[in-house]
Amino acid sequence: MAGQVKAAVIYYSATGITYQMAQAACEAAEEARAEVRLRKVRELAPDEAIRSNSGWEAHHLQTQNVPEAQPDDLTWADVVIFGSPTRYGMIAAQLKQFIDTTGPLWAQGALANKVYSAFTSTATLHGGQEATLLSLFTVVYHWGGVVVTPGYTDPSQFVAGNPYGASHTSNNGEIAPDHLALAATALTARRAVQIGAALKRGLAS
Repeated sequence: MAGQVKAAVIYYSATGITYQMAQAACEAAEEARAEVRLRKVRELAPDEAIRSNSGWEAHHLQTQNVPEAQPDDLTWADVVIFGSPTRYGMIAAQLKQFIDTTGPLWAQGALANKVYSAFTSTATLHGGQEATLLSLFTVVYHWGGVVVTPGYTDPSQFVAGNPYGASHTSNNGEIAPDHLALAATALTARRAVQIGAALKRGLAS
């Protein structure tokens, strides 16, 4: 479709919580009529660490056929939605490593004038969800991108409570994303695609 928005959902997930949110983001972006790519970033942890956690090992096998993110996915996309669990109030090293490969694209201005959004999960309540999202958006400011968040643009957000992006508390991976977390993720993706479409039209005019 001519002018169709292209959305890349690029995520890292160890035990599958963030992956479930990534799937919700993809579904919502597709419903908003975007062409969507789902991409995981490369796993950096050694095999013995993965094998030491049954949930991590099971999810690693479950998603082995999900394509790994490449710099081309960023240049292809009009909208990029990042997903990462929180690691000490920051994004996971795996996603950071991928971002650190984007220097040549940044230098060329190839990452500017795109829409970026994000979602995250933590093991515990108040485990750094907002800090993770805000630190990730700092990267976008360097790129010259446009940050789009869910804000309080839907009544459900007054219950979900995070205007910076979708988030979920998993109780150390034991609780899958509930309807509130998935709805917030879907809202985040829909708004990113809607604003991305408007931005794309405006830049083309």
